[in-house]
Amino acid sequence: MTHHQLTGEAAPPLAPVRQLTLRFSSTRRGARLARRLAVQQFTEWTGLPYDSDPARAVALVAAELASNAVRHGSLPGRDFRLALLLLPDRFRIEVTDTRPDRLPPPVTPRPADETSGRGLLIVQSYADRWGRTVRDAYTKTVWAEVLLPTTGS
Repeated sequence: MTHHQLTGEAAPPLAPVRQLTLRFSSTRRGARLARRLAVQQFTEWTGLPYDSDPARAVALVAAELASNAVRHGSLPGRDFRLALLLLPDRFRIEVTDTRPDRLPPPVTPRPADETSGRGLLIVQSYADRWGRTVRDAYTKTVWAEVLLPTTGS
């Protein structure tokens, strides 16, 4: 599925098994802490190692969503919110910022020599689904989901 097919989704389709929500300052440090917390909670909740492919995907996706909230979605003195949801078959990362007027642009390939503007390409590459939701006039949420590995019997 593409971003455009998913932008209307308002909530995760399954009830969360575990959930954590925290606020971070809209700074580079806040984005870094959000990424580290996302990976820590992922490994704690799933029991998967920190260096597993799903944990790396969570780290990259959380880093991009948080840094985009800081760079493109912040207003002076306003924090961003990170919500982590462990669903039965996936891990969902939600980042809510204070700029609903600045929606993520469509994802398009970038030339190899460009040094910025690839964050959503990374999210699209490492997340199984992602999108954005605007619920009110003050905030927007950009979310992404990483599927959990299935255990074979």
